[in-house]
Amino acid sequence: MKSNQTPARPFSLTPGVSPSAPNAAMVSCPVNSLKAKLRNSGLRPTRQRVSLGWLLFAKGDRHVTAELLYEEAVRARVPVSVATVYNTLHQFTEAGLLREVAIDGSKTYFDTNVSEHHHFFIEGENGLVDIPGAHIDVGMLPETPEGMEIARVDVIVRLRRKS
Repeated sequence: MKSNQTPARPFSLTPGVSPSAPNAAMVSCPVNSLKAKLRNSGLRPTRQRVSLGWLLFAKGDRHVTAELLYEEAVRARVPVSVATVYNTLHQFTEAGLLREVAIDGSKTYFDTNVSEHHHFFIEGENGLVDIPGAHIDVGMLPETPEGMEIARVDVIVRLRRKS
């Protein structure tokens, strides 16, 4: 965090809950709005995509794993397989509706907040919390190899509870 900046709002350390304002375009949106959003992103609004999209976006900005979304789908009686959940999450990511956050290469979260921001990772609780992009100063990046450009810089700050 830049030393001369103060956070615009407090951070919530509740795993999976973002302290940022809910994704206003998706919270309490009618199904037709969600279908339009899928179409505008180049995705056909199939019944499964709409159902999973509703589960993902109706609660505002949050971080989910494929396993968590599958559990939510089962509880909501959405007939999908684990493979369909994974495929849909990756399709939504490729379409720019989600952002993939990999932790240690073994745990992948999907973030409904696609704005520029970074994350706190709470070790032992496997929770992610958003850090607004302006609160991290990333400098002195290396020169990229010829023909390459930086697509995005992700900062993950690991936290653990004090003992």
